[in-house]
Amino acid sequence: MLVLLLWTAIAARAPGFFVSVYLPGYIAGLLLCAVHGYYEHHRGATSHYGRVYNFLFFNDGYHVEHHGHPGMHWTRLPDCREPAARASGWPAPLRWMEVDSLQVLERLVLKSRVLQRFVLRTHARAWRGLVAQLPRSERIVIVGGGLFPRTALILRDMLPGARITIIDANRRNLDRARAWLDGSNIEFVHARYTGARIGACLLVIPLSFEGNRNAIYTQPPAPAVIVHDWIWRRRGTSRIVSLALLKRINLVRST
Repeated sequence: MLVLLLWTAIAARAPGFFVSVYLPGYIAGLLLCAVHGYYEHHRGATSHYGRVYNFLFFNDGYHVEHHGHPGMHWTRLPDCREPAARASGWPAPLRWMEVDSLQVLERLVLKSRVLQRFVLRTHARAWRGLVAQLPRSERIVIVGGGLFPRTALILRDMLPGARITIIDANRRNLDRARAWLDGSNIEFVHARYTGARIGACLLVIPLSFEGNRNAIYTQPPAPAVIVHDWIWRRRGTSRIVSLALLKRINLVRST
């Protein structure tokens, strides 16, 4: 009732302001709240541990911790951080960029030879910095990456003796990857990788991985795991792929 009275008063005294400024701003705020709430729970409750965001927004990123301790004051939520919590490099209002925008960018790469060469060159440079530190890799499993299989193309050349398997939940992406890797001794598996331990010397996790990335870091499911991640998320032994792509690759090992 109070809100309705306020709206009526504003509309009566300043109808132009109400229609052109106040009402659009109110609707935009509701839409932002809807996006925020949706992506906090998209594929399960997800936290964001960025220091700047949590400083400015009262530890709003500690969402998994809030679910576990709903009555706790926001200043104490960092003390309850869950090591195995699902986490994102993006705060909830921007989390749509994590998957949707990556798919769009991948499709752009498919249409441009210039972009393909750039992506292969920058990734190969980062990989060269880590390959020398890898154990003997007889079997490599690459999760995702079927749309434009840059990792398989690079590792096929750098580690020619290794058996490479690509796991992708999208069959059409696997078909595209076969076209890029025609004639190579590479296995293609149509499945969704959930983060379970896997029988491979090296496991490669993509930037668009939909599982629990924190769990991959804390309990690597293979002797060596290389994770494609955002440039501000450094873990283990790391190499920057490209400042323009805001991307790095991190090498972690199981103990």
